[in-house]
Amino acid sequence: MSKKVLILADIREGKLRNVSLESLAAAKMVADGGEITAAIFGSNGKELADTLAHHGADKIITVSNQELDQYTTDAYFQAFKQVIDHVGPEVIFTGHTAVGRDVSPRIAARIGAGLLSDVTGIEVDGGKVVFTRPIYAGKAFVKKAVKEGIIFATLRPNNIPAQEADTTRTADVEDLSVTLAADTIRTIVKDVVKKSSDGVDLSEASVIVAGGRGVKSEDGFKPLEELAQLLGGAVGASRGACDSEYCDYALQIGQTGKVVTPDLYIAAGISGAIQHLAGMSNSKVIVAINKDPEAPIFQVADYGIVGDLFEVIPLLTEEFKKVLAEG
Repeated sequence: MSKKVLILADIREGKLRNVSLESLAAAKMVADGGEITAAIFGSNGKELADTLAHHGADKIITVSNQELDQYTTDAYFQAFKQVIDHVGPEVIFTGHTAVGRDVSPRIAARIGAGLLSDVTGIEVDGGKVVFTRPIYAGKAFVKKAVKEGIIFATLRPNNIPAQEADTTRTADVEDLSVTLAADTIRTIVKDVVKKSSDGVDLSEASVIVAGGRGVKSEDGFKPLEELAQLLGGAVGASRGACDSEYCDYALQIGQTGKVVTPDLYIAAGISGAIQHLAGMSNSKVIVAINKDPEAPIFQVADYGIVGDLFEVIPLLTEEFKKVLAEG
């Protein structure tokens, strides 16, 4: 049975995040021929409409209010609620990002829908949609299905592959006027100060090189940064490294940081506390580098290297340079 699906496009610095395209792929899986609508907020939304159409959107609703250029809970809540009322979807998807995690529970509560958060997989069996999500800090997974009402889920980035772009596709674009009550918007973003370094978004990176207390200092992250840059990836860190002030907390991966699922995760000098494993154990390939052969990280690693990261990382970097040069 076909379903009308609505996805909320996630934008960062005027660009679509990849999870928006992954949400469209998820929408296609469950729509069963039904209409897929993408909502995009902010004054430059129309500029991004073509990309959404190329990746599966049948209809695009732009809400061009300048108040939505920077995310605030109250403004996005009001705008998204009005879009939902306008579209009348049977399925709603957002990314399991800072935006999706904040606005989706509020919307779900307001419309009386259950919320499946941090979805890592979707199966469709005879019209029944089954979602997979982690529990117990990622130590186990459960499958859930919505029995009645609106299906509402947040999707973990880098788990559902986006469709290949079809540049011949077009979509109807509608500019929707919404009412944002000024007296209910309690937060105004005046300026954004970036503390993390430029580069690949950590939560969507396909390669991550992460360091723990074993890097010993802020300078100890430099070899990791060189390897990550070579591989087109991002640098991450354990909470221990962040607590030791070797790097910014924006790089923290784990139960109290970001949850990542890259194709390749290189853990350098990370012991493997359960809180850290909760944030990266679903990576497709895990390579652990640690001087302690008994470190817990080796229990989840696909490949383990017992050695000093300051010797191993430069060797890996040189070998990757040779391989990439040959390719």
